[in-house]
Amino acid sequence: MGRDLTALFDPRSVAVVGASDDPAKYGHAVASQALRADGRRPVHLVNRRGGTVLGRPAAPSLAAIGEPVELVVVSVPGNGFEAAVDDALACGAKAIVGITAGFAEAGPAGLARQRAVVARVREAGAVLVGPNCLGIADNTTELYLASDRFAPGGVALLSQSGNLALELQLRGAPHGLGFSRFVSLGNQADVTLVDLVEDCARHEATTSIAVYAEDFGDGRAFARAAAAAGKPVVLLTAGRGTASARSAQSHTGALTTSADVVAAACRDAGVELVRTPREMTVVLAALSARPGHPRTKGRASGARTAVFTDGGGHGAIAADAAEDAGLGVPELGAATQARLRTVLWQQSAVGNPVDLAGMGEQQPLSYADTVAELLAAEEVDAVLMTGYFGGYAASDGGLGGGPAGGSVLAEGETLAAEKIVTHLAAAPKPLVVQSMYPRSPSCRVLAEAGVPVFAATEDAARALAAMTGRAAAGGGAGELPEFPALPTPAAPLRDAGYHGVRALLTAAGVPFPAAREITDEAGLVTAAGEFEGPYVLKALHLLHKSDAGGVALRLADREALLVAYREMHARLGAPAYSVEAMADLSDGIELIVGVNHDPRFGPVAMVGLGGVLTETLRDVAFALAPVPAGRAEALLRGLRTAALLDGVRGRPAVDVAAAAAAIERITTVAAAHPEIAELEVNPLLVRPDGALALDARAVLG
Repeated sequence: MGRDLTALFDPRSVAVVGASDDPAKYGHAVASQALRADGRRPVHLVNRRGGTVLGRPAAPSLAAIGEPVELVVVSVPGNGFEAAVDDALACGAKAIVGITAGFAEAGPAGLARQRAVVARVREAGAVLVGPNCLGIADNTTELYLASDRFAPGGVALLSQSGNLALELQLRGAPHGLGFSRFVSLGNQADVTLVDLVEDCARHEATTSIAVYAEDFGDGRAFARAAAAAGKPVVLLTAGRGTASARSAQSHTGALTTSADVVAAACRDAGVELVRTPREMTVVLAALSARPGHPRTKGRASGARTAVFTDGGGHGAIAADAAEDAGLGVPELGAATQARLRTVLWQQSAVGNPVDLAGMGEQQPLSYADTVAELLAAEEVDAVLMTGYFGGYAASDGGLGGGPAGGSVLAEGETLAAEKIVTHLAAAPKPLVVQSMYPRSPSCRVLAEAGVPVFAATEDAARALAAMTGRAAAGGGAGELPEFPALPTPAAPLRDAGYHGVRALLTAAGVPFPAAREITDEAGLVTAAGEFEGPYVLKALHLLHKSDAGGVALRLADREALLVAYREMHARLGAPAYSVEAMADLSDGIELIVGVNHDPRFGPVAMVGLGGVLTETLRDVAFALAPVPAGRAEALLRGLRTAALLDGVRGRPAVDVAAAAAAIERITTVAAAHPEIAELEVNPLLVRPDGALALDARAVLG
């Protein structure tokens, strides 16, 4: 069930230690906010000088209050923090909010102090938010312990930035967005992001969870909590573009960045990953659509989108934006086009985008009639309406739109908006509107009924992607699988050499060609007698064998194998070599399968086009490991070069199911061996008749 945070969000009493009359001090801001709900629970102000603060008596210490206090906010200079925490625990506090800074963020000494404080808090059975945070608020319990006010609503905002929270508040206001809770994460010394996500998931008044985090702590646990939340989780994070392992010894490690890892975790958990505060606002507005309007939790309906416009330019731009957001804009079927013809005039376009072509100026209700037909069409999953709608009512309302004297059109447009709402209730599907006049009366009718309305086309498309689950599912990747559970750890790998790794993977069911390790010519001759040629010779214990000239292919017989060995050994002097059966490369495609252990998210898999061109082409996809076969196939089908899998220019299709099964086995092995920092099979040869691993390497952490 997670940690009990009742004392944090709905305490029986509150004390602010460090309350002050000085507006320059944070204790002044928190105390001022706390007093807004003085009638809900006792609020005690504590200042070591006593006297009065904000016109109220202030106790010189927590002990002087004379009664237990359940939640204590500590906003005092750093050298007094530990004593204040001890006083709070002595007074029976079950929750502490640490505003004071100067702990883990200040270096090793601060980290040691922080750990000591947390140990005392946990021993007392209490919880601590922070330190180095900006407070908390819960509109549902009238708990106001942050410097800013938050409009009430359904969004729980968990943020490492106070200014970002303020920006989201400002951006969200035009969309009617409000907040159930706000928590400044601070150092997450005790109460973590995971704890808060789990608690907000149980909070009935919270409909969606917005997160700004630079430090995930246990990133995999965060992703798991988000996947289990049952509510939309929207994440904005910074620093996603830095390399996670600049000294990586495999292609997988070299190609895996923090951005890839975070994106993979979010997709696998159904989290909406956004890049800016504006995009976060757009997604929250879409996912917070009012009751009665369909909304999803990142896993629901399809991507077939009808674009509906009253101008060709707007329609074309919206169609491009929809496809950029992962939505499809297919041509409508003949039956749907025929039904549209019954409500539109001859010059209207009905293929998709659907264009009124000026009919709206003559018959404003044509907007509603067209939306009704599109919502009723079985081949349409969602509708994006774009263009001038709202302009007629805007003109009549003095907002600078529409033709002069357009009051009749304004009335018709407002009536059309009302009818659109009615049609949507009868045939609920995701509907988003982009308007040149989003604040017009007719657009307000839509917005108040729960239809998201935006000024920018790209915002409308992004919102629709969120409502249909396209963004969270990876741009049309379909239903999300169950969040990947880590397997039981296996006995640590002792032999991380080439043949030791092959043996580990072979035991897991990954097929390899026959191979023998040799150290001299006698061993080479013996190995060549154990299986037929042609042969492959590999020099072992080299970082990248191919780049060093340590691989010889298509050695027809023993004599060719011996010549290649003598030449390679004279040049490289490797301590050992591998003699292998040469695989049939005809009609095959080389893939790469690798797993890199991320310090925050654990094992992360990479699959893509392999061989010597891996880093050049960079056609790869990522997922949290282990990767089930179904998910692996979806990743392969999502590659830029996926058409190669089905055969091109007369080549036969390859066995994608066999490749997916091998990916599942490889990634499961890696996930079961946390001591392996990097595991890679490159190439994994996929032919029409199956898959075969041709090379493997592991790097121990």
